[in-house]
Amino acid sequence: MPILKAPSKVIRNATIQVRVEEDVDLKLRKYAEYIGASPAFVVAESLKLVFQKDTEFREWLAHRDDSRTGPNAERPVQAEQSPSAIGPALLKK
Repeated sequence: MPILKAPSKVIRNATIQVRVEEDVDLKLRKYAEYIGASPAFVVAESLKLVFQKDTEFREWLAHRDDSRTGPNAERPVQAEQSPSAIGPALLKK
């Protein structure tokens, strides 16, 4: 049974662009096909799952200024991180 389920309603979307390793892209597309959804849906639901499961992130987020998190809030410019720099932080949860 798939962990993610295909969407049942239309949701407002934002567009992002990310770079991933080719094998991640291949598995993403295959998983999307497996559950009958788009790769964008798989990415969005996967991120929601990470945000829900990461208790330290939830605590950090709760202490942030809510006025900076609205839809029109400016986003800080950050240098692109390599997947190896990001991966271990996500995997430890």
